[in-house]
Amino acid sequence: MKQFAPLLKQLNLKWQDEALLVQAFTHSSVGGTAQKAPDGSPLKKPANYDRLEFLGDRVLGVIIAELLFRNFPDAPEGELSRRLASLVRRETCAQVAHRLELSNYMKVGANARASQTRNNDNVLADVMEAFLGAIYLDQGFNAVKKVVENLWSEFITAPPQALHDAKSALQEWAQKRGLNAPIYKILVQKGPDHKPFFVVEVNIDTLNPFQGEGTTKRMAEHAAANAVIAYIATIPHPTPCG
Repeated sequence: MKQFAPLLKQLNLKWQDEALLVQAFTHSSVGGTAQKAPDGSPLKKPANYDRLEFLGDRVLGVIIAELLFRNFPDAPEGELSRRLASLVRRETCAQVAHRLELSNYMKVGANARASQTRNNDNVLADVMEAFLGAIYLDQGFNAVKKVVENLWSEFITAPPQALHDAKSALQEWAQKRGLNAPIYKILVQKGPDHKPFFVVEVNIDTLNPFQGEGTTKRMAEHAAANAVIAYIATIPHPTPCG
């Protein structure tokens, strides 16, 4: 349990079932298929996060749906559905997982490429959902709801245009106004291969440059696009830079 202490402290969780927590962070590559017991019989592989991911995905969906229902009382069903799809998609789950540095707690098999597996966005999205499933089983619905509400708060209040694909939304905005397509440029790229960090700048006609950061180039580009969308949502008619 000691290895998970920083994470549990960050989320204010007092964990009960350590085996459940370990399972949530155990990749399917752990254990392999060729290991055998001293008597020659095959060893049962350790429980991995697959089943918890299934549960966590459903728990996340219910919680986000309720939060959207309460936060947007005048929104039609179509908008709520679009928001829900964006908030539970892999990219959003992976972004939350990166911020929590969940890769630090993962168990990966010796035959797997550990650094690549730990920092694969699809894997991290699965781990994030599995962790939520484990919280639900160990702590109950109210506890996992508080965690989701805290970790997803900024995404829930994002402008509607930013929900599905910030880059696409920004490009559509530019096209409708006869502007050139946004141009993205990497300003900073640092950190080791297993834990990179990017700062990206986006330039678009009539507006000053905006920046975004993330653990992948794509995340940084989307963060920059989101910054532009959040800005233009506050003014009715953006004017050229002066």
